[in-house]
Amino acid sequence: MAAVVLVHGLYHRPEHFAAPAERLRTAGIEVVVPELHRGSLSADTAVVQAAVDALPEPPIVLGHSYGGSVITGVHGAGHLVYLAAFVPDAGESAAGLGGASPQLRDAVVPEPDGSTSLHPDRAVDALYGDCPEPLAARAVGLLRAQAPGCGRGVPERHSWKHTPSTYVVCALDRAIDPVLQRRMASRCTDVREWRSGHSPFVGQPDLVVELVLELLAARPSLPRGAGRVR
Repeated sequence: MAAVVLVHGLYHRPEHFAAPAERLRTAGIEVVVPELHRGSLSADTAVVQAAVDALPEPPIVLGHSYGGSVITGVHGAGHLVYLAAFVPDAGESAAGLGGASPQLRDAVVPEPDGSTSLHPDRAVDALYGDCPEPLAARAVGLLRAQAPGCGRGVPERHSWKHTPSTYVVCALDRAIDPVLQRRMASRCTDVREWRSGHSPFVGQPDLVVELVLELLAARPSLPRGAGRVR
């Protein structure tokens, strides 16, 4: 069975991918959405690596925002998709690449335990400004606090250098500068640009579904267990 692994970003949960995940499953695709928030980039990468390793053939692995740093360190993917995501090179981190908008920086709220959260009203503007109000409200309600330091993690591997990859620039993004996105996109095999904000999986999930189905249809059929690169 064809498979896709969907990797969320900072402050997010697997439930944010509920709409595209449901539609892909209805189309017969196996969908895995790991829970991050493991405390470090290396720990987050390990949980995604475990999800990839558990599948019978190399999946499409899609990372959103910080999730791009996570999937960069994963091996065994058939195709990488960077959705408004960071594509770090050697020695680079998401935080070091920059690009966070003033709206996103203003939304961050320090918590007493050293973690941070996002101010709900400001998060709507930065993350879901182009989404219908009910969907944006639900998405904000799902956001969770984030442990410090993950965005400063540096991947140990750089899978985009030897795995086919697609970068999706979100041209109306208010969280990560589209100019930075286009610069990082030059590191990928293929580039798409959508007229969407930072979170099309919330406001325009069909875009995500259609891209995944297109990429799966373009891949050669592999026998069970074939095609893995370690």
